[in-house]
Amino acid sequence: MKINIYYGGRGIVDDPTLCVLDKIQEVLDELNVTVERYNLYEEKSQITALSQTVTEANGVILATTVEWLGMGGYMQMFLDSCWLYADKNKISNIYMFPIVTSKTYGEKDVLLSLTNSWEIIGGRATSGISAYVDDTTEFEFNEKYSMIIENYAENIYRTISQKKDILPSSNQSIKNKVMKDVVRFTPQESEQLSKYASNDEFVKTQKQDIESLSSIYKEMLNDQENGGDDYYINAFLNHFVLGLNFVGTYTFMISDKDKMIRMDINHDDLSVNFGENKNADIIAKLNKATFDSIMQGKITFHRAFMTGDITAKGDFRSLRMLDELFSF
Repeated sequence: MKINIYYGGRGIVDDPTLCVLDKIQEVLDELNVTVERYNLYEEKSQITALSQTVTEANGVILATTVEWLGMGGYMQMFLDSCWLYADKNKISNIYMFPIVTSKTYGEKDVLLSLTNSWEIIGGRATSGISAYVDDTTEFEFNEKYSMIIENYAENIYRTISQKKDILPSSNQSIKNKVMKDVVRFTPQESEQLSKYASNDEFVKTQKQDIESLSSIYKEMLNDQENGGDDYYINAFLNHFVLGLNFVGTYTFMISDKDKMIRMDINHDDLSVNFGENKNADIIAKLNKATFDSIMQGKITFHRAFMTGDITAKGDFRSLRMLDELFSF
């Protein structure tokens, strides 16, 4: 038999919930029960992943302390992760034993909240312990209180070992209706999601990757709408001016597209294809946006060179000829 304890307090020295848990764990150890305790305040960056540990146990103890109002954020986060990621089929067979102490007010309300939450998730909720504690030391060494806690621990053992039945609850009906609209994950998918969702660095990287991929696909779509790779070739072929009796060679490097365009002009013969001519009269480098602006007639080759949008080396008389050789 294995029982997991999930403690949702802050671990302060005089927390009465810790006293209760220590006594319960001592009794369970004597009964040869395997007990594993998870302090949620220590596991706060991994709370989402802890939902996967629930199904490894026969029963769970959810223990928290009311410090000013409600069950506290750590326990609420843990229950949220159980609802989102835990295997509901396995949880349906797991008993939950709630323990709530308070040094202020509201221990019974939180006990009820834990019970309702576990039933809506799909598990088996049992009766629990709730107590208002003014003086932790007095509470810890009170023999009557200790006897009540020990009896409760023995009841935990009997309930699980005998697999006692639990009367049906309306919370189960609510769970069944709500879960119809909830996306179901396989246990493997749930485990992966729970581990990664708690990793802020992973989530940040994933968002950056998605943005990058979206940008790439958007550019690919724009290229396809413009004709794909043929766009770069046809842009020159369709706007070539005949009759200038010019001879020259060019290489255009589209920097952000990783494309090299080779162009050879021999009087009225024009050859354009993808490739590189290291001995070209002009080797020019520009980005896709500048290339589009030139093809759309928004800017000339010479103007782009003067503003620094094109960098080039070679025979600059051949560079100036580009605006005469092509009419955009």
